[in-house]
Amino acid sequence: MSKFFHATASAPVNIACIKYWGKRDTKLILPTNASLSVTLNQDHLRSTTTSRADPSFTEDTLWLNGKLDEIKPGGRLATCISEMKRLRKELEDANPNAEKFSHWKVHICSHNNFPTAAGLASSASGFAALVYSLAKLYQLPATPKELSLIARQGSGSACRSLFGGFVAWREGTAADGSDSFAEQIASEADWPDIHALICVVSDDKKGTSSTAGMQRTVETSALFPQRLTVVPDRMRDITDAIRNRDFDTFAAITMKDSNQFHAVALDTDPPIFYMNDVSRAIISVVTEYNRVALEKSGKHKAAYTFDAGPNAVIYAPRENLKEITELIVSYFPQESFNDPFQLFAGAAVQGRLVDGFNEGVAKRFTTGAVKTLIHTCVGNGPRVRGDEESLLGNDGLPKALA
Repeated sequence: MSKFFHATASAPVNIACIKYWGKRDTKLILPTNASLSVTLNQDHLRSTTTSRADPSFTEDTLWLNGKLDEIKPGGRLATCISEMKRLRKELEDANPNAEKFSHWKVHICSHNNFPTAAGLASSASGFAALVYSLAKLYQLPATPKELSLIARQGSGSACRSLFGGFVAWREGTAADGSDSFAEQIASEADWPDIHALICVVSDDKKGTSSTAGMQRTVETSALFPQRLTVVPDRMRDITDAIRNRDFDTFAAITMKDSNQFHAVALDTDPPIFYMNDVSRAIISVVTEYNRVALEKSGKHKAAYTFDAGPNAVIYAPRENLKEITELIVSYFPQESFNDPFQLFAGAAVQGRLVDGFNEGVAKRFTTGAVKTLIHTCVGNGPRVRGDEESLLGNDGLPKALA
């Protein structure tokens, strides 16, 4: 067997509190505004990618979730792969002793352990895993910040999945995108108390892709320019809130920005509807939960946010997750609940309202309206995986196909 090089890595999902929506350059994927996200724990949500360079391969090939995927010339996948090969070539040119394999074709196999393209940021974790896996394959000394410049060209929000904790993506001003990168503003260890309950309302592929939707918004929404004027203050204020572990401020800004994002989607011509009746009912339940909390303590206890899809992410301090889960189950019954943090010590979750809660704020739905609940927390950045987790077999082909 000829010599080959390979590496396997995983990257986390991130869910934005300040949303990225709109590009000033569609090729380089340069955003119209800065954004900020929470990186979620890979033990629960991740993309895993194996990359292999082999002189016997005849073309660059990608399999996604067990299916052959096209690498379009000049497309985002091709751009990321060629950029990583370029960095390897620079390393080889600078070091005469370095092995020369930047010109070899690569096989790449990627798998998400959650629904793809359903509003759970699969492209972000996917492109981050791709770039990180290739960085390890090519033995590059690149920093996560440097890699974020390349991942961004695959999927904008992928740049934020190169870091753990709380991550800002700077919009930059340079035409070449050299100052539009991601950077960590606080690590997962700085505020480990932040947990998330993800309400999977639909795992179907969304009707309007983020790529198409955001450009329609930029071109047609009269509200969109107003959004750009408020984001800088929100970025500053939520960064301060995170560093001060101020959940009340964090929650208020997160919900306002989610609402505004979906308002500009609705203001787009033709309008874009990412949320549905179940999504809006979740907002009503969380809002009422916060109303009760504000009356009692003067502070929010939960924050909802929705990306480009109907699925809700509810951020909250860990101590609130049990009663939030009971509240959600009261309105959206579940056949079962995977309880990784042992909130219920192995017992079934029973729906329950907090004292003072107005149960008339939303109708109660039948089982299946929320397909599943995922409890996770803030987590770390990409991880190198061992050979035993490789998705490619000894022959360089996927171990499993759909």
